[in-house]
Amino acid sequence: MHSRRSFIATGAAALAGTALSQKLALADPRVVLNDASRLSATPVARHVRVTPASQDDLVARVRAELKDAAAARRPFAVGVARHSMGGQSLPRDGTALTLSGGPIELDTANRTYRASAGLSWAEIIRTLDPRGFSPAVMQSNHDFGVGSTFCVNAHGWPVPYGPFGSTVRAIRMVLADGTLVTCSRTENTELFRLAMGGYGLFGVIVELDVDMVPNLLLTPSFERMDPERFAEAFVRVVTADKAARMAYGRLSVSRAGFFDEAMLVSFRPAAQQPERLPAATSSSAMTEIQREVYRAQIGWENAKRLRWYIESQFAPMIASGGWTRNSLMNEPVANLAGTNKRLTDILHEYFVPPDRFHDFLQACRDVIPKAKAEFLNVTLRYVAADETPVLAFAPTARIAAVMSFSQDTSAEGEADMLQLTEALIERIVAIGGAFYLPYRLHARRDQVEKSYPHVAEFVAAKRRYDPNLTFRNTMWDTYFA
Repeated sequence: MHSRRSFIATGAAALAGTALSQKLALADPRVVLNDASRLSATPVARHVRVTPASQDDLVARVRAELKDAAAARRPFAVGVARHSMGGQSLPRDGTALTLSGGPIELDTANRTYRASAGLSWAEIIRTLDPRGFSPAVMQSNHDFGVGSTFCVNAHGWPVPYGPFGSTVRAIRMVLADGTLVTCSRTENTELFRLAMGGYGLFGVIVELDVDMVPNLLLTPSFERMDPERFAEAFVRVVTADKAARMAYGRLSVSRAGFFDEAMLVSFRPAAQQPERLPAATSSSAMTEIQREVYRAQIGWENAKRLRWYIESQFAPMIASGGWTRNSLMNEPVANLAGTNKRLTDILHEYFVPPDRFHDFLQACRDVIPKAKAEFLNVTLRYVAADETPVLAFAPTARIAAVMSFSQDTSAEGEADMLQLTEALIERIVAIGGAFYLPYRLHARRDQVEKSYPHVAEFVAAKRRYDPNLTFRNTMWDTYFA
């Protein structure tokens, strides 16, 4: 028999449940963000897009959103293209800020430009190109934001430079409490070192002062060789040939001849420089053909052999004239993008001491062919030493191996990729190399610490500068929390 008190209590609970249901029904649905892998779906409580009218406007908007996130005890992260796959722009149940556009100013006397952090590299080139200048270093595609490039400390293929951060003279950054600080190698030096390749965990970068160089007409040279000779030849071109301006390498990837041939491509100024350089382009008549051949490699070994023939033998035969420095870098990621939704392209990157390159080749030969994922490409770049960042991946000169795989989006495909990644990292760390953090979060924590020996210093500084852990993302949660 129910008492009057139990009846009232039951009724009150029912009313409270109804009210809660109504409150939940009225709540805004969460926005789900992702990255280029399409495997990182992350719900966020608030997603804000900011295209500032001025730098003062950008700082004011960032401060307002930081204050709101702090009051709600939400994590906060910033992104532009959200292309990288390591979760640094994805704050679960937090505030995600997406930056775009903003002002840019050139200082031609000092050969620098001051750029708002949300500007894409395509916009940077569009501004520098008519004035006869080019970014000293940028990412190899133009879709990404200049501030994001600093946060991941990406590198490109201009030589003989270190990562992008080595060409940045100063940054302005909003801290968790809203303070706007200027950081450089002489001012707030510790913060500068932490923010360079710091994955947005120390503040919101709003502006950067960056080096630029003259734009030039460049002509290519091609050299095929045994892979065992590549490292020595590459380092010699980059460090001893003062005329070399850009350089990269490739390795053959067909399973029957895996890594059995290498190619070194380098660019030098044309003997005759035109009075007026042609405007930077972002595609060519060969782009569509290159995409079709590239995508055809999935499950078809003949396409891999055809692509190698085109790049190593046909391209050198038809190469004539030249390209401007800006045109060579002014390419979108979409040029090689696929359309099959059951598959996704996954990037890896490893930084190898040149004198251990032969060990790197053997590690890849032992590990990669066994995986189910399709190996599509490896591009080899030179990264000069830069010890500035706390999380430095090139404390001495490195050969960077940028790898592209096609992975099935199924759980089985993801498990295969995790095992492949962990095995490659283990072998490459053992030869004194490192892996690049902003890709799939598949490394073990001990592998992170071996690749980046100053992780403990990085985490301690993070907790000191941001004690409430306002700046958090899925990378922090996985590798550092």
